[in-house]
Amino acid sequence: MISEKDFLSRKEALRRPREYEPLTDQRREGRRTLGMFNDTWIALTLFIIVLGLVAHQEGLLVIAALLLTVLPVAWLWNRYALSGVQYERTLSEKRAFIGETVELTVRIANRKLLPLSWLQVEDDFPTAIPLEKDELEPSSQPERGYLCNLLAMRWYERVSRRYLLRCEQRGYFQLGPAHLQSGDIFGLFSTKATAPHLDWLIIYPRVLPIEGLELPPKDPFGEVKAQQRMFEDPSRTIGVRDYQPQDSFRHIHWKATARRQALQSKVYEPSASHNLVIFLNVAMFAKHWEGTRPALLERTISTAASIASYGIEHRYTVGLVANGSLPRSDQPIKVLPSRNPRQLTRILEMLAAVHPLAPVSFERLLTAESPKLPWGATLVIVTAVTTETLMITLLRLREAGRRLVLISLADDPPAQVLEGIVSYHLPPPPRRRGPIAPTEETLRFRLCEAQADEKIREENR
Repeated sequence: MISEKDFLSRKEALRRPREYEPLTDQRREGRRTLGMFNDTWIALTLFIIVLGLVAHQEGLLVIAALLLTVLPVAWLWNRYALSGVQYERTLSEKRAFIGETVELTVRIANRKLLPLSWLQVEDDFPTAIPLEKDELEPSSQPERGYLCNLLAMRWYERVSRRYLLRCEQRGYFQLGPAHLQSGDIFGLFSTKATAPHLDWLIIYPRVLPIEGLELPPKDPFGEVKAQQRMFEDPSRTIGVRDYQPQDSFRHIHWKATARRQALQSKVYEPSASHNLVIFLNVAMFAKHWEGTRPALLERTISTAASIASYGIEHRYTVGLVANGSLPRSDQPIKVLPSRNPRQLTRILEMLAAVHPLAPVSFERLLTAESPKLPWGATLVIVTAVTTETLMITLLRLREAGRRLVLISLADDPPAQVLEGIVSYHLPPPPRRRGPIAPTEETLRFRLCEAQADEKIREENR
């Protein structure tokens, strides 16, 4: 099992420069690495020598001498065939959205004087990322295939091959390891090795504008602006107004005062922004262990990602809680509300890796996690199934004073609508035909991500 901490440390490894890792020789694992050669060749050589001596046939002795010469040469060639061989993958983007194309460059280098008469590389790839103009070879593992390359290399030669990966499915995909096989020029011996390094490609869920979810573009989660600002952020000016006696002289806007010939005061943005916590239910049936519906699950996750993008764009402090888990983990996903510039990236990465099976019931998770959140936070419930138990849980939270927003993606609207809870029903959209193109929200996120990277670099300086 891996925890969220291990998952995040693995994400940080994507940003660090990668060093070359030597090949792992599979002979140390007890695997047989011989090719056509076996004990019969030794017995055959001895038989030819004896037969040539008895029959006084010089031709047989010459054949035996050739075998005694070829076998050691072939053995030495095979022994050092994969020494100095490097295999490396390079992705143009390690994070992408559905509908985008990522370029993969494979580089193979033979860093020694000994040439390779043949080299076969089988790179373990997920079948969920199809290749343009190329196909993966079948594998014994489910949902995995092999990217195969067969080539011959001279001494100190480098070979580069480029592929295009179509991002058609959300996920956190592992590329590798690669299995290399080579041998001598005579084909008598063969050896195998493994390039242990793994690369990861994160494909974010589809992010739509709030209008694309058929939600009202203005205040879809209710009015959240306070009438009186108790604490203000002097670094964020949102306007000016006439000076009042209780205003501090430090708040006077002198340029506006000179223009209007009357004292003007700056109006600052509140220092404490509104908290928006998204509760995502990955269960597609009333009982979370009954199974899943892939298409509906992807639409539910896309809705949660779109709400997170909208909240961060409008300067909400956004968090995420989901009853889904990360791969090879049994813990629900929790991202605490934060104003970090990379908060949206972290939420999208969690949604990209979320597993469809829920380890806990959504109602129990909602009851356990809501007391740990800020009291004034708005809880946005995104679910594809509205059960009676869920409605009772929401009723109790509303009576406790919580601000709630229910977004249902079920086929039918909820049987009952609770008073005091903002509710939306998003019906299934019409089927889409043709390739999926990146949305405007995707391009906006790319711009925001670049600005966040630049801000972090400036802070590190």
